[in-house]
Amino acid sequence: MITVDRIEGNRAILVVGAELVEVPVALLPAGAGEGSVLALVLDGDAERSARQAAADRLKRLQGRDDLPEEIEL
Repeated sequence: MITVDRIEGNRAILVVGAELVEVPVALLPAGAGEGSVLALVLDGDAERSARQAAADRLKRLQGRDDLPEEIEL
């Protein structure tokens, strides 16, 4: 269970199990506030989409021949 313990300015203090976790208030769902109970959901469709997009970017970059062989730092 994840509970919003308190809000301090632009930071929210969450109780996750026995731990306190600080996150930006902007990450909270609309309408969440002190005392709200949040659910963490695994979205398999969004994960597959993000993995495919990353694989497509990597394939595109690996196919480029205009990149230098070495980069000087």
